[in-house]
Amino acid sequence: MMNYRHAFHAGNFADVVKHIILTRLIEYMKKKPGAFRVIDTHAGIGRYDLTSSEAQRSPEWVDGIGKLITAELPAKAKELVAPYLDVIKAENPGKLKSYPGSPWLARQLFRPQDRIEALELHPEDGWTLSKLFAGDIQARIITLDGWLALNAHLPPKEKRGVVLVDPPFEQPGEFERLVDGLVKGHRKFATGVFALWYPLKDTRAVHDFISALRSTGIPKMLRAEVIIRPATNPPTLHGTGMIIVNPPFILEAELRILLPALARLFGDEGQGRHKLEWIAEEVAPVVAAPKAEPVKAPRARAPARPRAKTGSIGSPRPRRV
Repeated sequence: MMNYRHAFHAGNFADVVKHIILTRLIEYMKKKPGAFRVIDTHAGIGRYDLTSSEAQRSPEWVDGIGKLITAELPAKAKELVAPYLDVIKAENPGKLKSYPGSPWLARQLFRPQDRIEALELHPEDGWTLSKLFAGDIQARIITLDGWLALNAHLPPKEKRGVVLVDPPFEQPGEFERLVDGLVKGHRKFATGVFALWYPLKDTRAVHDFISALRSTGIPKMLRAEVIIRPATNPPTLHGTGMIIVNPPFILEAELRILLPALARLFGDEGQGRHKLEWIAEEVAPVVAAPKAEPVKAPRARAPARPRAKTGSIGSPRPRRV
């Protein structure tokens, strides 16, 4: 059984970065009138009490959402963060006491036609999540291993959607499962937007993860990271990352505004930095060469029979008169 409970980490800097990117993806999906679906493979309980004993025991949210909600960001970054902060402020009309997890955040951003499918393996957390969404016809809550959704639950019937995969990384092999899950999911839903979260902790493991992603041959993969301090040995959490497959065309430009601002805000004593790069860009379509017409060989002509010369050997005898 998992020993990870997100209540200890809810609202920390990694949550904030992840959820801002998720918000930007959803805001883009809303630009088209057609419905879309968000599939959250590791949904948690949906909403977190920042005054609980778990949150108070290790108040990581203070240096995460606690910093952002009072920060003065540059104008363009502030505009991009606004839809996310609007949800936070609606949840907290007074003092900051509650933090929305990814399924609840997504649901607050929806239009009437949009849907969410949230999976949670932990029975107690799954029950809490189901209770939160009770009676909501736009939400489907499933107590199930989220890795199975990347095969069995794709593609969504709307044929448009965002698949958020953010495993707890408390068990070995999570990076390998991320790559394997993406390959399976992309095979079923090649046009979908996939958002894969990962911690920056073990630099070698992250390096191998990126190499494995490149080797899949899946096109259009964007890597976005916020680093708040240098890597250490032994490894500790020093940053957060997201892989976005099939990102909206405007996302790269938005992240070039957001990531530096968030790195400055969350970084330790000016050590914050960011990374934004394409792991794999769009593959140009292969244009088949025009089919060549078969070249017909010229028909061989029979050699002409030589004419016999008069009086030559073998010439016809002259007719007698």
